[in-house]
Amino acid sequence: MKQSKLSLLLGAAFLMATSAIGPGFLTQTTVFTQTLAASFGFVILMSILLDIGAQMNVWRIIAVSEKRAQDIANMVLPGMGYLVAILIVMGGLAFNIGNVAGAGLGLNVLFGIPAETGALASAVIAIGIFLVREAGKLMDRFAQIMGFIMIGLTIYVAAVSSPPVGEAVIKSFVPDTIDVLAIVTLVGGTVGGYITFAGGHRLLDAGVKGVSALPEVTKSSISGIVVVSIMRVVLFLAVLGVVSQGLQLDPANPPASVFQLAAGDIGYKIFGVVIWAAAITSVVGCAYTSVSFIRTFHSSLDKHHKWIIIGFIVVSTLVFLIVGRPVKILVLVGALNGLILPITLGVMLVAAYKKKIVGDYKHPVWMTVFGGIVVVSMAIMGVYTLVNELPKLML
Repeated sequence: MKQSKLSLLLGAAFLMATSAIGPGFLTQTTVFTQTLAASFGFVILMSILLDIGAQMNVWRIIAVSEKRAQDIANMVLPGMGYLVAILIVMGGLAFNIGNVAGAGLGLNVLFGIPAETGALASAVIAIGIFLVREAGKLMDRFAQIMGFIMIGLTIYVAAVSSPPVGEAVIKSFVPDTIDVLAIVTLVGGTVGGYITFAGGHRLLDAGVKGVSALPEVTKSSISGIVVVSIMRVVLFLAVLGVVSQGLQLDPANPPASVFQLAAGDIGYKIFGVVIWAAAITSVVGCAYTSVSFIRTFHSSLDKHHKWIIIGFIVVSTLVFLIVGRPVKILVLVGALNGLILPITLGVMLVAAYKKKIVGDYKHPVWMTVFGGIVVVSMAIMGVYTLVNELPKLML
């Protein structure tokens, strides 16, 4: 029993982590490293701190209240839960179109098949997971295996690219420039939108809830951030190793050119595996979590939630096949998700002090302060980004 509980906690952590590590994650990290070089280390450091502040609060309040985020939001302010659900589902759908595209690209790189065919095949695999009787357990295990594969292969590419590690460490604390858009985009792509709630909702569905479960919930939330952070740092070093040699990345597919320039044709195939693993796990995590935001609104939605998840994947796939998915949009959606975070986290922090939601539970003051800092800083940076930077991305 202990092992299955550990597997469940790891599964929730990896579901959150692999939901965050999608094609957008790979693209954002590569684009910003190319622009900021070693100073991108500072952006990663800031995003990790903000991620921890968001995740620890959100997972904890979901566990204590024993309710999903949208129901908590409706109890804080009637109607707020519906607004949050709309924002999450719209953002999730936008991200999932990119995830499906990434999965198609991965199979294109590996087997030479058209990206559209690869996207269809990947969608079928993702749908298959939810058709299995023990879908939750299979989803947990799948996320863990794919997560380890992604990190292991990217570590190899980082090693062969010979990055200036010393410079990266120094610039992580004393950067040449501070890029607000990069921080907002990274936080948005890691804990913005649906991703913040992926692990918390998964633990709730699996029965890990209540004050007694808080130590396990906290460990699981931190584990998820650690996994994402390791992947972010390793990918950053791989890109830095390539760009510090003065090599030019392909603007049409920046992450692929990093792997290819670092490790040749083998590196290119490794990229295929990494982006497919990143994309397919994100398709699964995104669909599962996005639908979890509407399933409590009506008993029929809850009863048929697996079919709604499958429908979500089908719609994402069809939109990609009809419209396509440019690189710039992946960065844009990450930034917009960063704007959602102050709203959702702010609502959760208010909920932590409402007896009708959390009972006699006392939320730690330091955690509230930590979360408050995240809300205020992300709101300020988010508004700055909205006014000054997003119009440039839309050009």
